[in-house]
Amino acid sequence: MCKVVLLAINSKYVHTALSVRVIAAGIREYARLPHEVTIVEATIHNPLTEVADSVAESCPDVVGISTYIWNAEWLTGFLPLLREKLPGALFVLGGPEASFNADYWLMQGADHVLPGEGEYTFPAFLDNAPLPSPGPQLAETSYEPVDPYPDVDPGSLSDRILYLETSRGCPFKCAFCLSAGSGVRFFPIDFAKHQLYKLSRSGARTVKLVDRTFNCNADRAYELFEYVIEMDTECRFHFEVAADLFDEKAISLLRTAPPGRIQFEAGLQSFYMPAIDAVSRKTDLDKSERNIRALLLSGNIHVHVDLIAGLPHESMGDFMDSFDRAYSLGAHTLQLGFLKLLHGSALRGQAETLGIEFSERPPYEILSSPWLSAEDIMSLKQTENSLQHTYNKGRFLSALKYVFAVSALRPFSLFNGIGKSSPNHGADLTVYAGQFFDFCAGLPNVDKNELCDRMLCDWLSMVKGKNMPHFLRKPDDRSARVLDAAGKRLGRVLRRDEAASLLSGKCVFVDSENRDPVTGLYKVEMF
Repeated sequence: MCKVVLLAINSKYVHTALSVRVIAAGIREYARLPHEVTIVEATIHNPLTEVADSVAESCPDVVGISTYIWNAEWLTGFLPLLREKLPGALFVLGGPEASFNADYWLMQGADHVLPGEGEYTFPAFLDNAPLPSPGPQLAETSYEPVDPYPDVDPGSLSDRILYLETSRGCPFKCAFCLSAGSGVRFFPIDFAKHQLYKLSRSGARTVKLVDRTFNCNADRAYELFEYVIEMDTECRFHFEVAADLFDEKAISLLRTAPPGRIQFEAGLQSFYMPAIDAVSRKTDLDKSERNIRALLLSGNIHVHVDLIAGLPHESMGDFMDSFDRAYSLGAHTLQLGFLKLLHGSALRGQAETLGIEFSERPPYEILSSPWLSAEDIMSLKQTENSLQHTYNKGRFLSALKYVFAVSALRPFSLFNGIGKSSPNHGADLTVYAGQFFDFCAGLPNVDKNELCDRMLCDWLSMVKGKNMPHFLRKPDDRSARVLDAAGKRLGRVLRRDEAASLLSGKCVFVDSENRDPVTGLYKVEMF
């Protein structure tokens, strides 16, 4: 028998780790010998010594650690410290970051690196049995998975983000992805429903499905969408989907979902077909665009789309066009990501031939290429910064809409300009609001009073219980009169930060108890 600690290092506290729960379930299910298993979860923000003490407290014989690009740097400092506290323990690493870079991690202090599917390889390792290779064959269309959440009490995981898989693998062969060409195994649909039901009662804020392309099997996806739509729960369900694989039947069903019940992450990556072809991505971009617009039309589903900057053959001008087209869709989030040359990906093996320079440190992001210079990458980083701190967080949305309308700037140019003039690296929101105002007020045809009024309304809709910046307030703001009048309309007494008068002469107030479940913004009314 072994005493085992399974350690997960998450990027944030709100996240939970699926991997260690699956491996713990695999040990319960498949180990021939009894083993005592403890799960320890921490984040990259926790002090190294604090986490090492938590692991050492159980005096384990074996420590299993899940490795990813977000915790790899942290782990290089952690492993020597843990070795000091547990000189006799075996350190066993798995996960995508270690599995495809085993020699490096063995030099960093790991005793073993286990590739493959941990719920099968880890119990075999503990039993000192031959390791299964490669585990259940991917050619199988379905198999019986282990249960990562055997003991979930109602409300036990309040406000956390839980992760769940109902299938494993991907039917596509995108050269930047580690799941490329793996094939797909679908978990039994009754098992999937049971897991969704359990987690819906756990108190979790969101359940994120990690299936690489959840809707690659249209009939199966329809049945599971229908199941979560009919649930009696406040939980949200997040799915990674290929937008071009939706048919009208699925879209019609999704229109019936309770507002906020379903979130979609639809990876576009690029609208430039030579780049799409270069990474072996198979997609119908026109159909993706039509379906995303159709999903947004009903207003009940939060839609997240993303682009990858740095794909082969896509120049700065080409990416700007992709950005503008993606922004025009009106998705709630437009993520601007950067190409990562991951260990084990086909594109990493092609990087030298293609002339792509990338960082040797996680997350292995592109530095330059024949199509994007280092200066281009810096400019894109500035654009990403402003996009993330405004549009993607639901900030200053009506102000942005107004500025676009009167300045005639293309989306990329506006966000790039904001990013260059007002970099946000941990700035207080009131300070950043002033920087945002100063930049936008200097653009062609922008009326400062109109911009100020719109930003004031935006502030009320996006911030609860935080006083607005001084520059948004009227010097003669008759707050008592405004609060009284707004309170009569709303039917309750308002706080001072819930109402204001505008430069236009109108008044505005926010119903801070009425939050849109899709956008997360509070309802604002004007009189």
